[in-house]
Amino acid sequence: MERILISACLVGRPVRYNGTDKRHGAAEIIARWRDEGRLVLLCPEVAAGLPTPRPPAEIRGAAATGATVIAGHAPVIDDTGADVTAAFLNGAHQAVALATQHGCRHAVLTDGSPSCGSTFIYDGSFSGIRKPGTGTTTAALQQAGVRVWRETSIAELDAMLRG
Repeated sequence: MERILISACLVGRPVRYNGTDKRHGAAEIIARWRDEGRLVLLCPEVAAGLPTPRPPAEIRGAAATGATVIAGHAPVIDDTGADVTAAFLNGAHQAVALATQHGCRHAVLTDGSPSCGSTFIYDGSFSGIRKPGTGTTTAALQQAGVRVWRETSIAELDAMLRG
């Protein structure tokens, strides 16, 4: 059985920066996956020791992405100006370790997050402007060979797994 690393907020855990969850319209698929024992839950930011709630954070730099952060060329800054790069890198490394431990070849993560974004992140200005790119955890997982899916692609992943 294929195990799936999944953002804890997508299964109803209130771990997002603002203390909420991000349950998704594919709740029936997630519930089935849970019942099948497929899910490996993680919030990389909480795993790294950041509190809930916490100040929102973004990757700073017009062209910066999670891969840029991992390479040491861009920081993750919260809206108070604090550099939280180390925590985001720690969470990314924990995600890779957990995926490896459980044999996860797929992850479903929350798009837009500076950790979990898979198609877009925010531009670092805290003004709500999106840019194409990945978060730190997504970049680390992809570098480790894990395919990352955004939450709106759960049905597509489910169809592929059911074969």
